[in-house]
Amino acid sequence: MLLDLMLKFYAQAQLFFRRKDGASGIEYAIIVAMVALVIVAAGAGLGDKITSIFDKVSNGMTSS
Repeated sequence: MLLDLMLKFYAQAQLFFRRKDGASGIEYAIIVAMVALVIVAAGAGLGDKITSIFDKVSNGMTSS
């Protein structure tokens, strides 16, 4: 009886470690997180430049 239980546990453990279904989901989550970091990093630097461009356009329109 104990041997059967150990054999079933071993078989289930082998099936568990051979499954590859969850790996792709984790990989997609890592890729999405990396893309989000790049967007946030680029947006932080780009925001100041865009603001200065709009300020220049606004100042140019009021002085004309």
